[in-house]
Amino acid sequence: MPFYRRTALFLIASLALSMTACGSRVAIRGNLPDPARVTEIKPGDISKQEIIEILGSPSSINTFGQETWYYISERTETVAFFEPEVKERQVLIVKFDKKGLLQSLEHLDLKAGRRLALVERVTPTFGEQLTILGQIIGNFQRFVKKE
Repeated sequence: MPFYRRTALFLIASLALSMTACGSRVAIRGNLPDPARVTEIKPGDISKQEIIEILGSPSSINTFGQETWYYISERTETVAFFEPEVKERQVLIVKFDKKGLLQSLEHLDLKAGRRLALVERVTPTFGEQLTILGQIIGNFQRFVKKE
């Protein structure tokens, strides 16, 4: 086989391999109950135990104030080395009254989310600020035996 054919074959094979390496990876996290089962639930005389039997255990529980359960599911897609992109997010919020009976159901999706602004602040710390030389000398002092 001539050299230029082997080179062309090698280039085509390496191009095909590199294209398959850039495929996206899909990750699904969380547990969202079956929508058909959710439509069966009506607020009223349904207890927490019955909700667990119908929907399963929640992803998260808020116990401060009014007790609220969250069923959260998210699907992300990552291409090569780029940051993962959220493609789908579903949140089912189940609220209970003081007696432990179902008060309300709320369903949120990715459109209901919002971006949070990060705060760029530095928290001041108290104490000595050592230089590199101070740190080196301090390390040598740690190994000196005190009598």
